Amino acid sequence: MWPGALLTLLLCSSLEAQENSFTINNINMVILPDQEVQNGENMTLQCNVDISTTSHVRPQHRVLFYKDDVLFRNVSSTEMTESYIIPQARVYDSGTYKCTVVLNNKVKTTPEYEVLVRGVPPPRVMLDKKEVIEGGVVMINCSVPEEKGPVHFTIEKVNLETREVKSKRKKSSPNQNSVTLAFTVEEQERVIYFQCKASIISLRHMETSENTKSDMVTVRESFSSPKFYVYPEGPILEGTPMHINCTIQVAHMATVFPEIIIQKDKAIVAHSRQGNVATYSAMATVEHNGNYTCKVETSQISKVSSIVVNITELFSKPKLESSATRLDQGDSLHLWCATSGATADNFTIQKGEMIVSQSSSFGKRASVWDSGIYTCVAGIGKVFKKSNTVRITVCEMLSKPRIFYDSKSEVIKGQTVEVNCQSINGTSPISYHLLKASDTLESRTVNSNEPAVFRDNPTEDAEYQCKANNCHSNSEMTSELLLVKVIAPVAEVKLSILNKMVESGEEIVLRCSVNKASGPITYKFYKEKEVRPFHEVTLNDTQAIWFTTQASVKQEGQYYCTASNRANLAPNILKSNILTVKVFLAPWKKGLIAVVVIVVIIALLVLGARCYFRKKAKAKQMPVEMSRPAVPLLTSNNEKVLSDSSPEANRPYGYNDDIGNHATKPINENKEPLTLDVEYTEVEVNSLEPQEGLGRKGTETVYSEIRKANPGRQQPWSPAPPDPQSHSRQNLNSNKFPDVSDADNI
Repeated sequence: MWPGALLTLLLCSSLEAQENSFTINNINMVILPDQEVQNGENMTLQCNVDISTTSHVRPQHRVLFYKDDVLFRNVSSTEMTESYIIPQARVYDSGTYKCTVVLNNKVKTTPEYEVLVRGVPPPRVMLDKKEVIEGGVVMINCSVPEEKGPVHFTIEKVNLETREVKSKRKKSSPNQNSVTLAFTVEEQERVIYFQCKASIISLRHMETSENTKSDMVTVRESFSSPKFYVYPEGPILEGTPMHINCTIQVAHMATVFPEIIIQKDKAIVAHSRQGNVATYSAMATVEHNGNYTCKVETSQISKVSSIVVNITELFSKPKLESSATRLDQGDSLHLWCATSGATADNFTIQKGEMIVSQSSSFGKRASVWDSGIYTCVAGIGKVFKKSNTVRITVCEMLSKPRIFYDSKSEVIKGQTVEVNCQSINGTSPISYHLLKASDTLESRTVNSNEPAVFRDNPTEDAEYQCKANNCHSNSEMTSELLLVKVIAPVAEVKLSILNKMVESGEEIVLRCSVNKASGPITYKFYKEKEVRPFHEVTLNDTQAIWFTTQASVKQEGQYYCTASNRANLAPNILKSNILTVKVFLAPWKKGLIAVVVIVVIIALLVLGARCYFRKKAKAKQMPVEMSRPAVPLLTSNNEKVLSDSSPEANRPYGYNDDIGNHATKPINENKEPLTLDVEYTEVEVNSLEPQEGLGRKGTETVYSEIRKANPGRQQPWSPAPPDPQSHSRQNLNSNKFPDVSDADNI
């Protein structure tokens, strides 16, 4: 029932709203007491709206409250003023506020109002203990419960007596309003306290609280400051036993004993990790004079005290002297030792750890074995003192240096050669000087009798010599001369000839030359496009010559040469320039050839003219032969033979058909040609008359053609069909054939 009634009411209100008219005249926000309030004060936000309507009832509208554009309150109301109360405003309440009124489909929003909350509540400080020993740790918790993060905390440790801030630490808490920090209590701190302050960023301002002090913290010593005790008390004479003690007092709260260290200057002379005392004992000497320091240390605490100890000297430190520190072998060596004050009971002179004399002096003839460091020890009772050191160097005379190099390998021009200088005997260090052609090339000092190695890059044969000297007073020693042979490789090859144009029959002389290269040199002469040299020779000369006394056309072409010695490896053999040689004929030979050529040309012209006129004469006789009837011939065997009127039977071998065809062409070219049937008849002829043959007697075979007209066939004039015995005719000479006129006579 109630849902139905509520639905009916809403429908009625909706219908009423649709019937009435509404408008929002004005909207504003009021912040009480002010837009800037102190932390902890109450703050009220009022949203005032002015609405006009035609209805007698106030319309219901919605009021929306925003902070920094985030909705935090939504309320429906019919009142013209809607309030929101913020009790005890805090810094996190600072921001920009506004309100919006929604009436049906009409919306209106106030301007933004900036609210600032000033101040931060005092933070709370909590300690985990109020009494601590030196080196202990105190945990401090600082918080601002009323605020929200982020909060920045600053905590300071303060000495109560001096009000001096001993340490300060800062820490931010982005999501919480509290932090916890650990502070270590240092030495000489007796009563301390901690103070904390909080800072919060509000809009464009930093709000900071006042300092809040913690409870007092009492500091107990874990151990006392160290104290020195020196025995015996008063002046201490050399040779007296001496004891230096460093003592401390350890608190009952300490869990471990500190370490006690006694130092003289920076050297540790005694230490202890157990107990409360460290002792340094020694027989007093003047070396024990000085400042002593006692340090007592734990992981966090260190306490220091110092004392000065004075020792009375019994006798002075002995002084060792020598006649000379550098001596030649065989010179006199003399050392003596002396003290001031009380006279020492005994002396010893030592070379290294070996005693060479048990008196205050030492002398002998010096040898190289006497080189070394000498000291003197003087003593009275149990007190012994060591003197200064004296270095004695006895120089052995150098032996004549020898100079050598690795002669097994040849020295090639430009390559490095190692020259060694060595004196077998003599005191080091030895200074060597390498001379090349009387000029000092390089100097080296060697600290042993090993050879000194010098490097050079000679380009030609060179003479080396070395000089050596050491600490001996004699003059320097000089070695023998060392001759180094340098092999110069072939660097350039040139091929030359006196004359590139050589007359046939004359001599050709080729010269292959090189630069200043070392022999023996192998020369090879090549003709272009030939793999093998045509001449090869090895000489100790910078040039090689090849010649031939009779030049011919075969020697014409391009030439080059190669040259190498043992300094040139196979891939680096140099090749000369390419030289072109041309061979021409002598003038008398050219004249002879010209005469022969002219004679041959004349002979050919005469022969050609003869053939031409002969063919012309035969061509004129051919029309007459074709017009004659065939005449039967009788051979010696009484066989009947028909004479061939065709030129085929009597033409010479190789005769041109075109001549016969043109000669037998009819006068009237427009008339139809006749078609002839050709028959071939073999006739044997006895050549008895001299005019019938060609000056030769005997029986010959003559072929004659018999042509018959065939008026029924209309075809052009064509060559004769092939001869059945053409193979036999081809082997015959044309002079075997009689002239056409001979057939008529037969």
